[in-house]
Order: sequence, then C-alpha cells, then structure tokens
Amino acid sequence: MPAGVCGCCGPLRPRYKRLVDNIFPEDPKDGLSKSDMEKLTFYAVSAPEKLDRIGAYLAERLSRDVVRHRYGYVVIAMEALDQLLMACHSQSIKPFVESFLHMVAKLLESREPDLQVLGTNSFVKFANIEEDTPSYHRRYDFFVSQFSAMCHSTHEDPETRSRIRVAGIKGLQGVVRKTVNDELQAIIWEPQHMDKLIPSMLFNMQDSEDLDRAGHPSTPSGAGPEGEENPAALAESCFRELLGRAAYGNMNNAVRPILVHLDNHHLWDPNEFAVSCFKIIMYSIQAQHSHHVIQQVLNHLDTHNKNTPRVRAGIVQVLLETVAIAAKGSVGPTVLEVFNTLLKHLRMSVDFELAEPSRRNSSTSVSSSRVKESEERIVQNAIIQTIGFFGGNLPDYQRAEVMMFIMGKVPVFGTPCHTLDTVKIGHQGTKRIQAMLLSSLIMVTSGFKSKSMAAALPPLFLDPLFSISLMEDSELRQLVLEILHNILDRHDNRAKLRGIRIIPNVAALKIKREKISKQDVTFMKKHGQQLYRHIYLGCKEEDNVHKNFELLFTTLAILTIELANEEVVIDLIRLAVALQEMVLANEENMPMFIRCGIMALVAAYLNFLSQMIANPPFCQHVSKVIELRNMDAPHLLPEHIFRDKCPLPDSLDKDDRLLYFQTSDMAECLAGPGYNAERLSVPYVPQVTDEDRLSRRKSFVDTVSLQVDIISSASLCFITFETLKKAIDTTGLEEQEREKRRQVMEKFQKAPFEEIAAHCESKANMLHDRLAQIFELTIRPPPSPSGVVSISTGHTQHQSVPVYEMKFPDLCVY
Repeated sequence: MPAGVCGCCGPLRPRYKRLVDNIFPEDPKDGLSKSDMEKLTFYAVSAPEKLDRIGAYLAERLSRDVVRHRYGYVVIAMEALDQLLMACHSQSIKPFVESFLHMVAKLLESREPDLQVLGTNSFVKFANIEEDTPSYHRRYDFFVSQFSAMCHSTHEDPETRSRIRVAGIKGLQGVVRKTVNDELQAIIWEPQHMDKLIPSMLFNMQDSEDLDRAGHPSTPSGAGPEGEENPAALAESCFRELLGRAAYGNMNNAVRPILVHLDNHHLWDPNEFAVSCFKIIMYSIQAQHSHHVIQQVLNHLDTHNKNTPRVRAGIVQVLLETVAIAAKGSVGPTVLEVFNTLLKHLRMSVDFELAEPSRRNSSTSVSSSRVKESEERIVQNAIIQTIGFFGGNLPDYQRAEVMMFIMGKVPVFGTPCHTLDTVKIGHQGTKRIQAMLLSSLIMVTSGFKSKSMAAALPPLFLDPLFSISLMEDSELRQLVLEILHNILDRHDNRAKLRGIRIIPNVAALKIKREKISKQDVTFMKKHGQQLYRHIYLGCKEEDNVHKNFELLFTTLAILTIELANEEVVIDLIRLAVALQEMVLANEENMPMFIRCGIMALVAAYLNFLSQMIANPPFCQHVSKVIELRNMDAPHLLPEHIFRDKCPLPDSLDKDDRLLYFQTSDMAECLAGPGYNAERLSVPYVPQVTDEDRLSRRKSFVDTVSLQVDIISSASLCFITFETLKKAIDTTGLEEQEREKRRQVMEKFQKAPFEEIAAHCESKANMLHDRLAQIFELTIRPPPSPSGVVSISTGHTQHQSVPVYEMKFPDLCVY
C-alpha cells in the first residue's frame, strides 16, 4: 500500500498525533477541549517516552499556526504545553522541554505583543518548576537577549509598551530563578549576560524616576491606573532578587554594569537615582559582601578623577550612602583604603581649585572661575562628610586607628610628609588641606568616648595636633580646639559651657563628672605641661576672635571637669595668673582687644573654677574682683569686651590691684588640706620645645641666634668660645631641663626612624647655617695680590695689594 494512503487515513495515524489533534476544536473560540486534554495528559504520563514526539508535533502545529496568523490555535497549543509541563516530571521530560523552549522562542520572535506576552507567561511557569536533574546543555542566551530587548520596548501605545516591558522583566526574573541556583548555569553571571540584565532593570527603574521628576508619581503598590503591573516596581523587585542571590565571586560582575549605566545616562549629576540605586544594592546583598561594592565605587571614583566637579561630588555622595549602610555591619579590609582614596581625591580637588586661576585666560570670565571654585568646594565638602560619617559609625577601636591615620595625612611644616607634597600646592593649598582634614577629624571624633586619655591622645596624635595649634591662623586653631573638646568631653558637658561668660551659679548647670582615674592622673603628669603651654600660646595670638576665646574657655573648663585633681587645679590657677601677668607686662605689644580678651577669659575661668572646687573664700575673692570690674573696668569682663563696638581703653591700670586676681589672696584661700598652695608662688613658665620651629614660628634657637648676631655685630673682635657658650647656654630652671631631656629620650625611643632622621637633619642644617653666619661676620678673607673688588657709587674699583704687605695668620706660616 502506498505511503500516502496511510497519511490520509485517520485511524492509521499514530495515537499521540490523534490525541494532540483532538484537543484543537473546529472553532478556536471554543478553547481547549478539557476532556481530550485529560486523555492526552494521561497518555503522556503513562508513556513518557512519547513526550518528545508529543512536544515536537505540538511545536510543528504551533509554528504553522503562527505563520498563518491563527493566533487562537497558538494560544491553545501553548496552554496544552503548559499543562503537560506541570503534569510530567519524568526523566524523559528533557527533550520535551527543548521543544517547549523552541516554541517560546518562536513566540518571542514574533512582533505581536500578545504572542510575546503569551510566550513570556509560559516561560515564567516553566521557570517555577523545580527539575529533578540538572540540564547539562541547555542555554538561555537567546532568552536573556530577547527579554532584555522587550524591557526596552518603544511601542507607540503606552499601555502596550508597558505590557511588553512587564513581560520582559518577568522573563528576566524567570531566567534568574531558573539559572541562579543551578551550578551548571553559573554562566548567567558572566559579563555578557549581566551587561544585558542589569541595564534592562535600571532602565525601567530610571523611567519611573523621570516620571516622578516630571510630576507624574508612580503607583507605590506596583499597580498601574487600570490594575496593570508597574514596570518600575517589578524591575526593582527583580533587581533586588538578583542582587540577593549574588555570591561572593559574582558581586563585581553585578555592580560593574550599574556603574556603566549611570555613566552612560549621565546619572551622577543629579544623582538622586544613583543614590537610591545603591541604597537598594546595599540593603539587598549579603552584609559580608558590602566591601565589594565599596571597592567598586572607590575604583570608579579613581577612573573619574579628572571629570567635572559635580560628577565627582555625585560619586562621593553615593559612596557616603554606601558606607553609611556598610559601617553598621562588616566593611572588611577596606576601612583605611576608603580614607586613603578619599584623602587622595581631597588633595586633587584642592589642586584643581588652586590651579584654576592660573589657567584662566582672557576668554574666561571671573564669574566662571568662581563657579568652578564653588563646585570644587562641593566636592571637598562631600568628601569631608563621607570621611566624618564613615569614621563616626565605626567601633571605637577602629575609630582610634582612623584618627591616627588622618592625623598622619595632615601636612605639618618641617615634618616629613610623604603623601601630601606641600611644595607644589603652596602655603594656601596646604592651609586649605589642613583645615579640611581637621574638619573631617572633628566629625570622626564626635561622640568618641575613651576610658583612658592616654589611649585617646597618644603622642603620635597629640604632637602634630599641637603643632597645628601654633599656626598663625585662627581658623586652624579653632578646629584643633574643637577636636580636643570632642576627645576630652566624655560626659557631654560642652553644650552647658557654650559661650564665654561669668556663670553666676555653676551648680545649676548640673555638670556630670567622675573622679579622675589613675591612668588620667598619669596622663596629666606626662602631658599636662604640653596642654598648658598651648593654651598659653594660643591666648596671645593677635588674630584671635571671639570664637577663639570661647573655645579656649571651654577647653579650660573641660580640663577642670575631666582631668583636674588637686595638683592640676593648682597648675590651672598658675596658668591663669601667668596669662594675667603677661597682659599686664605686655612685652610683646599685643593689641588692646587681645589683652582685654585674655583678662575676660581669666575672669570667666577663675569664676568657673572657684565654684567647681566649692571653696567659699576663693569664690568670694573672685566675685569681689568681678564686681569691681563691673563698676570700674567692664572691658575686662567677657559680657562687655566681646560685645559689638565695645569701647577699648587706651591702657590698662597696672597699679589698681583690686581689679586683678592676686596670687597671695588665692594662696590664702587654698591653704587648707589637699592643695599645695605654696606652688602658686612659683610663676608658670611655658616649656620650650621644637614645635615653634615646626609651625614656622620664631623658635627658641632663632631667638638665641638673634642674640648671637646682636653680640657679634656689637663687638666682633672679642667673640670667643666662651662668648658663644654663654649666648647659647640659657638653660633656665633645672626642672625644665630635666623634663626636656626626658622628652627627647622618649622621642628617640618611640618615634619612627624617618621622623628621627628628618629631625636630626634639620637640626644639623640649622647649626651649619648659624655657624656659617657667625664665621662670615668674624673671619675676613685674606687680601689677594690680584686685588680686591670694592664698589663705590655704583662703580667697581680694583685695588692691588703687594705680597710683602699681606698679613697671614700664624698657623698658615711655616
């Protein structure tokens, strides 16, 4: 019998084909025949080896119906495929799945939105099926590409466009669910797939942000106005799910396309979407992977180091939000790297800002340069906020390390600074960097509570900080004092002491304090003189303003509260008396405002101290002086001198003893148990250290050399070794000399080798320079037979000297 006869006879067709044909009604509007579908399902479950043939025949019919645009039958075929997938879970389902995926691909390739949505829905159902055995050869490259293309649909009809995009997002979500847990499908995390997946989700999330800015807020529930799903909300959900499934080795591949997308769509300025995007990332990933994200953003900042200021500021602000979330959990080994990178970009921003005026040409207006400068300030403020916020959220042990790290980056004149070249940026740039780094230190130290001052203020931190406090810049000195307040004030009393004033009742402030510990007593014995010295020198700066005196008063008050025992109290009174005597002597010709300000500071502090130690006679003496000043010399009180347009006196009356605090009277008041009042009679003299030279001030050695110059110019013929020895040998008190030796020994024992080498080199250079100056003044060059050159009235004259008239030193004759 010819083969064609079998094809025409229905009863001779294979049973699986007849069962498949029976599910299709004559009119596609009648839908799938349920009874015939049950027969087909029972047959497929009973004979699973026929599944591949059933799938191939259904695929053949569906392809033919798609080409003929018989979409009703297409829907019936896909419904049958879905039911067979849900019912059959045998080993033989693998070939059937291949036919199924082939049919889904056919639908996605068509340009009919309804067929694309139909194919996507079928794929999502398939993605939710957990297969018993992994697939070794199945790939989803086509589906990733096709679903990504659907996510970027630009259909003319908004409703249809939304449907296609929702279908694309659902399809990507199905691909992720199907592949992310299958070890054999780890290829989904490779860059070629992530570069399609991630931008597709971000594109729809960004579209929602654009609508929000245009005044059309999206529906929060994720549903559109007609109950349809919102692409933005669905994309965000898929985005979160993808990041939540990212493993340790896949995090970088997931974050890199996000940064590229933000670059390509110029989303760093403004950066609202970038910030919200990275917030989603940080809250979606596992906490132990946070440092990967931070590292990626830091690297991205490095690659954009020459971009516009607003772009760099946008990246830094994103980093701020990132580390703000990561600081609450694990940040891994990137703590110091974050600060190192930020400090590097801070320096670069200062370079750009200071270099801008020099690059300005005739075509560039002054206003545009000012705009550029203000934009760089935005970058700098963002970096400082990030440093401060990140450091402020770290544990105390890490915060102490960060404080040391930042302080090591602050350029201090005269000290080796390997990370910041102060020569290239000049004095102005150095001062700007100092101010910004100190501002970041203020934020890092805010809320820092250390049980021991020795741990909070080690010498490697304290010494450079105090060196900066000697700078001839009032702003820098203010920042140093605020840092000290953050560290010293462990009981949050600063707000109660704000503003320099005569406090009538200190008890009403309810100041919190504890008994000073043994560790803090040791700290004050070791570093107390250093603290007093910098307060003393900081008071007499000629550029001090009202805020400087306020901060100095707060510093003295916090020292009294936190670190003052009986010995420290005596030292603080001696310091106050020394400040008063310095003003009255006025050997440095200080401005009258500074002199009156110091007097007001002494009055405010002694009033506070007398009430803190609860000594009635002492309080009475202080109150009496303040009362007399109110009547006869109000300019010596803080309420008057720091008032706007306060009249200043021409001079201070030194003879009126009642207007000033007397050491003898205070000694009588404190002549009880606990206080060594006899020490009050010893005048306070600030220590002499190398910090003046390090901060570009006239140091002790400079003063001595100046005296040598004066002596040598007065009597050049009588300079001997003893003369020089007497000029240099100004040892002062033996106690100060011993303390100085101890500090030098400690410095050479504990300081880094580079610092010791730089210190010795600077000392040697300074000594050679001074000796050269002295020898130049004392030793005259011998006459030359060729003549000497003399300059008179602008003309050069040569005078020849005969050899027999030349006089040689005795040591040169033999």
